[in-house]
Amino acid sequence: MRKKLIAANWKMYKTPSEALTFVEAFLPLVAGHTRDEIVLFPSITSLATVINRVRGTNVAAGAQSMHWANEGAYTGHTSPVMLTTLGATHVLIGHSENRQYDNETDERINLKVKAAISHGLIPLLCIGEQLDERESGKTEDVLASQLAGALAGFPKEHADKLVIAYEPVWAIGTGLTATPEIAEETHVIVRNHMAQHLGDVANDIRILYGGSVKPENSKSLLEQPNIDGALVGGASLKPDSFAAIAQY
Repeated sequence: MRKKLIAANWKMYKTPSEALTFVEAFLPLVAGHTRDEIVLFPSITSLATVINRVRGTNVAAGAQSMHWANEGAYTGHTSPVMLTTLGATHVLIGHSENRQYDNETDERINLKVKAAISHGLIPLLCIGEQLDERESGKTEDVLASQLAGALAGFPKEHADKLVIAYEPVWAIGTGLTATPEIAEETHVIVRNHMAQHLGDVANDIRILYGGSVKPENSKSLLEQPNIDGALVGGASLKPDSFAAIAQY
């Protein structure tokens, strides 16, 4: 039985004080909630603040990105060693915005996924297709290519630590959402391709859905058998909204 994971991607929002205000309001709303895992992904400037406040609770915290190297002349980047020292447990890798704006290639994503695993971080590997790719029937090809690139040489014995986040790019921040049926169908495709790379353990890997997830549609999405959680953007910025999604 795959335990669902409900994740908040705050993107480039919230100062440390704003992040702390959120967490103070959010924790009582989900106190005692153990059915699902809950993870907050603040910006790097707020990460330590959030980690220190959620320590010992049922909520975890992770980083929105990281470099694959332990150290080096990489101005503006954060290493996996830095994240684990802070107490981070998870890291987003390959988000479509990083692919689009930061030239995040499949090769770099592959290095980051392996680095996360080697340092005990849980990688949330993001994949997804553009609108024109879906409309031209290329969704499966795009997702298969992204998975093949990101998981090349991935150690199968650590597959239980891997999480996939399927985010159709056309549904991120647009208000558009894949129907539960479309999302489920695509998650099955992703799981089948995971099995080609990792074998039967693919049945144990959680695949999250992301793309304009809101309290109003979360239940219908999360009731699908192959949707194992949600990566939430805008609706995760308010404590009551994100709590409602977590308690679908």
